[in-house]
Amino acid sequence: MIKYVKPKALITGITGQDGYYLTDFLINKGYEVHGTIRRSSSINTSRIDGLISKYKQNGQLNLHYSDLIDSSSLSSLVAKIRPAEIYNLGAMSHVKVSFDTPEYVGNVDGLGTLRILEAVRLLGLEKKTRIYQASTSELYGGMPENKNDKGFYDENSPFYPRSPYGVAKIYGFWITNNYREAYNMFACNGILFNHESPRRGETFVTRKITRAVGRIANNIQSNLTLGNLEAYRDWGFSGDYVEGMWLMMQHDIPDDWVLATGETHSVQEFASLAFEAVGLNWEDYVLTSEKYFRPNEVEHLLGDPSKAKDKLGWDPKTSFSELVKMMVDHDLHEAKREQVLISENLLKPTWEYPTS
Repeated sequence: MIKYVKPKALITGITGQDGYYLTDFLINKGYEVHGTIRRSSSINTSRIDGLISKYKQNGQLNLHYSDLIDSSSLSSLVAKIRPAEIYNLGAMSHVKVSFDTPEYVGNVDGLGTLRILEAVRLLGLEKKTRIYQASTSELYGGMPENKNDKGFYDENSPFYPRSPYGVAKIYGFWITNNYREAYNMFACNGILFNHESPRRGETFVTRKITRAVGRIANNIQSNLTLGNLEAYRDWGFSGDYVEGMWLMMQHDIPDDWVLATGETHSVQEFASLAFEAVGLNWEDYVLTSEKYFRPNEVEHLLGDPSKAKDKLGWDPKTSFSELVKMMVDHDLHEAKREQVLISENLLKPTWEYPTS
């Protein structure tokens, strides 16, 4: 009798938003998932604690200390697990913060990708391990002249990154291509446009908005300060996008793929819809400050997912309005819990959250 062996997947950045949804998706596909976490003085797995309690005991989910800036730990881990698939989601992904920590971003987001590719190559796993590199729409830099004839950015659009984050990610993109061609590795880039969820980090503008809406509706916070309200983004749901990542890895040929909704909405539209969900007018609560503007502002990003739709059969299922409502509903619940803690003097209210 042939014993079924579960395929193993290694996810860097497993404690992030995409790491959460990808882990749940893969385990439900029958994978044994391994994830990297960085050693710190405090436990930093809160985003995936529910998955840990659900899957860790029976060996479906396994966590390991490692870091994208430490090639020896990565190589040792890949040698130990010998994964069928590696999803490199680990990154310092906050665009504005990348201007404050450009060297760190280059080391993690750029050279970290190289370290994973080299680990696979040096261990002789080129034919056994497939690699997914998390790329980003920030590669395009919002340059209007680089759009295709339909007004979108696609896999053939030229890159013009406008931040240290984008520049580091462009190195990750091209080194992935280089190893694919030089060593015949199955290595693909997912150029994902903005994707959000209730598990998005609270310093990102979408979650900052919905978190504030929940708190304002519960009288914990009085207003919300944002930066450029006229920045337009192609926003989708992270849970839909991780399926696209997996489909790229199942394709016969390694390639580069854009995942996007093909729709664009402004920060103001997002805020308006979020406040509307609780019966409030965004203009009564939203302030703006230059503190939240980027040194190089990317005004407009809109992706063309035609290739992924045609060749992978991928299609985003969650609409923009459904995404906003999902996030607002979650953060209303979070604010009510916070309100209870404040009423019991277990937490002090803060009037602007988050501050960075």
